[in-house]
Amino acid sequence: MMMSTQHFGDESPPDGGRRQLVFVTGPSGAGRSTAINRLEDLGYEAIDNLPLSLVSQVVDGPPGTRLLALGIDVRNRNFNAATMIALVDRLAESADLDVRLLYLDCSVEALLRRFSETRRRHPLAPDSTPVVGIEAEIALLTSIRARSDELIDTSEMTPHDLADEITQRYGGGRGAQLAISVQSFSYRLGLPRGADMVFDCRFLRNPHWDPALRAGDGRDAAVAAHIFADPRFDAFFTQIRDLVLMVLPAHLEEGKTHLSIAFGCTGGQHRSVAVAERLVDALAENGWQVSKRHRELERQGAVRPASTLTG
Repeated sequence: MMMSTQHFGDESPPDGGRRQLVFVTGPSGAGRSTAINRLEDLGYEAIDNLPLSLVSQVVDGPPGTRLLALGIDVRNRNFNAATMIALVDRLAESADLDVRLLYLDCSVEALLRRFSETRRRHPLAPDSTPVVGIEAEIALLTSIRARSDELIDTSEMTPHDLADEITQRYGGGRGAQLAISVQSFSYRLGLPRGADMVFDCRFLRNPHWDPALRAGDGRDAAVAAHIFADPRFDAFFTQIRDLVLMVLPAHLEEGKTHLSIAFGCTGGQHRSVAVAERLVDALAENGWQVSKRHRELERQGAVRPASTLTG
């Protein structure tokens, strides 16, 4: 298998250049829908669960967007691995198309855990245990995995992690934007995956020790005020804000499409959340596209994943 190290889309083709076509496939539960949705957010015309017999009609049909992403599902009735490989190879020979086959890989153990969590039956083994369907599907996809241009192992990824990975690989050059994600986390539960910059907030005044504030989180005005009243806070935040604002243009000039900034504290509930919220506001006020995530609050069901602000 050849894996591309180039971030697909790093240079948008000029008018009259080749269209970009991404095939997205992999075993059920590996994250195809998440990948397709993020590609759509990045400006791709995205179609999921497309039968192989219709691919040529879509590609050869009336011209639409220069960016096309097609999700291919092994469950489609006319799916055949050899047919798909032949189709991808044929399209890749076209002078008008820049074709990539993206395979989302995942371990059997991780897929079993995901099917157990959702309590879904596997589509290839509806009357048996999920492991039967998982192993059968992986076997069907072996040759496609070997043919893939890019492979992403999602075994240890959350949907948010996968979406970030898709942005880094396929989001380059879309209007010369740098997508910034700011998140909070608990050191007790480990560092977040893929963080570019990590800051420790555990030295700040901790609302946990105030019974009136303990049940709240860093988004609450009283909790945030308690943290911001720490005499060390202003200098700490000002230097971080100025540092980030200084390096962002340099990252953009280097062609980077995504930057992840993380703030950690003991429980991921108070200090890291408040500081992350403050930085998100500051970056948005300065015109940067920024999303925020509070990992431990998401796990507690206290907040929806990944909201976005744009300056």
